[in-house]
Amino acid sequence: MPSIMLFEPEIPPNTGNLIRLCANTGSSLHLVEPLGFSLEERAVRRAGLDYHQLACVHRHRDLEAARAALAGRRLLAFSTRGTRRYDQVAYRGDDVLVFGPETRGLPEEVLDSVPDDQRLYLPMAPGSRSLNLANAAAVALFEAWRQLGFLGSGERR
Repeated sequence: MPSIMLFEPEIPPNTGNLIRLCANTGSSLHLVEPLGFSLEERAVRRAGLDYHQLACVHRHRDLEAARAALAGRRLLAFSTRGTRRYDQVAYRGDDVLVFGPETRGLPEEVLDSVPDDQRLYLPMAPGSRSLNLANAAAVALFEAWRQLGFLGSGERR
């Protein structure tokens, strides 16, 4: 199952929502410090409800540490400055979907470290700035999971 990586997340409820998403999909969540909040904050815990113990959450001191921990896995960076639409990539089970901070997105140096065809974007209506982080990650993760046949979902047919 692909994992989600949040680079320097800032807004507690988004991370809480993604903890819940990861618990419900079997995905792992990787948080790259510094975080703009404590994982003990009420807003994180409330958004994640009782899913914290069900989710696999990893904290990394910086991007280099995260990359070392995820060595050999393909990073797919999501940005409004992406060059490839998110549904035009063939997802793999070991992909890592990378998202930037809510107020500024992934910095240029992070985007530049990812091959051009691995910089993805979600389409939006003209004049739109950005999507909510948790919503964008959910859209991307479910597309990846759909392509992988919803493996491990226990889906009732």
